Amino acid sequence: MVRWRSGTVTGIRRRWRGAVELDVTVDGTTVRALAYPELVGVPEPGDAVLLNVGALAMGLGTGGYALVVAVPQRLPADPPGGDDRSGGHLVKARYTPLQAIVCSVDEEASPYRQVLADADDLAGMPVVTADLHSALPAIVAGALADSPTLRIAYVMTDGGALPAGFSRTLDGLAGTLAGTVTVGQCFGGDLEATTTHSGLLAARHVLHADIAVVSQGPGNLGTGTRWGFSGVAVGEAVNAVATLGGRPVGALRISDADPRARHHGVSHHSVTAYGRVALAPADLVVPAELPTTIAAEVAAALAPLTAPTGRHRTVRVPTAGLTAALRDSPVPLRTMGRDLAGDHAYFLACAAAGRHAAALAAASGPAGDAGTEGDGVS
Repeated sequence: MVRWRSGTVTGIRRRWRGAVELDVTVDGTTVRALAYPELVGVPEPGDAVLLNVGALAMGLGTGGYALVVAVPQRLPADPPGGDDRSGGHLVKARYTPLQAIVCSVDEEASPYRQVLADADDLAGMPVVTADLHSALPAIVAGALADSPTLRIAYVMTDGGALPAGFSRTLDGLAGTLAGTVTVGQCFGGDLEATTTHSGLLAARHVLHADIAVVSQGPGNLGTGTRWGFSGVAVGEAVNAVATLGGRPVGALRISDADPRARHHGVSHHSVTAYGRVALAPADLVVPAELPTTIAAEVAAALAPLTAPTGRHRTVRVPTAGLTAALRDSPVPLRTMGRDLAGDHAYFLACAAAGRHAAALAAASGPAGDAGTEGDGVS
């Protein structure tokens, strides 16, 4: 199950929050490797490292990296308080050799324990749900296009990468987001939570978010079948948002560029997640100005999901100014190897969902305040 290799670090390529990219020589060949300093320490040139090269050797979606498992001759120091229960005791990546012990935002040692002890409601906070991590910067761009002071929190679920440090997008958005909450088995956010529910409550009551975005981390898992895709869990996120009194807003996976028929128009994954998994109603956002090449396909795919026969509501959002906002994103936009020009409809749909969530937040008042709910869009 694991292809083990030993190698020697020959260079540091770049660093970002939570990760270091390396050049490592393995059997006379140089490979790109990734280390998470919080797990293994900081490798330096000349260090011997132990690597997992399985996904790299098979060409799977790990970003083309060998992963550093350990720096055996220079182990990192124990974390402060790691020998007692005065700190956090939430274990993530549980029962794997690299399980990490963190402090959950709502456990006894957390400074936010009292804030979350009785928290049970999102007070109508709009929450954008998306099935791909690549949607995040586009949703943020759309939300901030009309409301530049909006506080946006990201709730990262564990369908993709478990370490938040794998995401260069999060590093680039660090000054834009109110914070990241890593939930389930993933870790490394500004706050840690056990479930999507507690993560959403932390976004609202600790980060004081006006809106939140929920998606899996980068690197999803898919088998090409209806149910064999980690992003189908976006339907469960809709249920969590509704259970806690939030307002679910669906960022649909819409594309006229994906060569696979099952992802053309509205991806079959979005249809499954919102049509079969989500049991609570959501606003499904469609850009008002869709390319004619997919407009009819999108309408046909959403018809069974929305009123009067389905439980959801289609919301058509004007797109004026959104393309410019997407171009100004502080991080590059990329999905399935395509940039903004290569899959404009996808990113536009995500930005439209962000704009709709921002309008809902503006209508209901600042985080923590009660207000009148409304769309603000046609």
